Amino acid sequence: MATKGIVLAGGSGTRLYPMTAVFSKQLQIIYDKPMIYYPISTLMIAGIKDILLISTPADTPNFEKLLGDGSQWGINISYKVQNKPKGIAEAFIYGEEFIGNDQVCLILGDNLFYGRLDFLRHAILNNVGATVFGYAVNNPQEYGVVEFGADNKVLSIEEKPAEPKSKFAIPGLYVFDNDVVKIAKNLAPSPRGELEITDMQKVYLERNKLNVETISRGIAWLDTGTPDSLLEASTFIHAIEKRQGRKIACLEEIALEYGFIDRAKYDQTVVNLPNCSYKDYCVQVADDIQGR
Repeated sequence: MATKGIVLAGGSGTRLYPMTAVFSKQLQIIYDKPMIYYPISTLMIAGIKDILLISTPADTPNFEKLLGDGSQWGINISYKVQNKPKGIAEAFIYGEEFIGNDQVCLILGDNLFYGRLDFLRHAILNNVGATVFGYAVNNPQEYGVVEFGADNKVLSIEEKPAEPKSKFAIPGLYVFDNDVVKIAKNLAPSPRGELEITDMQKVYLERNKLNVETISRGIAWLDTGTPDSLLEASTFIHAIEKRQGRKIACLEEIALEYGFIDRAKYDQTVVNLPNCSYKDYCVQVADDIQGR
């Protein structure tokens, strides 16, 4: 079964106001590239080529201008306009036609991951029902928290519990089988009027089909929803790129390295970039990419 990818890049981004007064949170800059590049890179590294981006009426044209149809990177990007955000789980209703008969990986547009993504590839290949991810944090009470047993079967999920049953927070990255659309359509809105992703996960939990993949300490998960976390993410990306001399979430580089495009297509894509340090990097690393 193929796996489709959805990037949910809607919302009003009020916590980042006034930065978001003109354009989307997911179009803000994380060091040297738009935030949206990072979740797209996560899906690409996981081997996903078909991606649906869901955003607001005002911001969707900006994403289309920035990303196009994705063919320059050997992927297929399509778009859906969400007139009013009504919960993360609503993404699967918007994505019904796109998902078709496949399973789906949803990533929130403000979640960044750095490091080996073996945990995600493993989840996609072995998913039965639904898979969430557990990331150990010092402040689990500020997140959705997953409690799980030795067999990676989820025992409970709680949203921002006062007394967390584990230290594992659930990032904005999920894998669901094809039942997800039907489940989303049958969810009742929460008291705040939204279709909650936690309620969807609990349906799979009741079916004994909710699993967890733990994310190792070698992986960085960055949530960029506040000014402080936005700055921290930029500082982190800057430090890694300067130290290693390699860019994070360079979509051209990923496309060539993972075989989405060949060298001829890569060269054609890069030559069409404006003269800038990003283009210089793409030119410099081309031979090295193919030599890995």
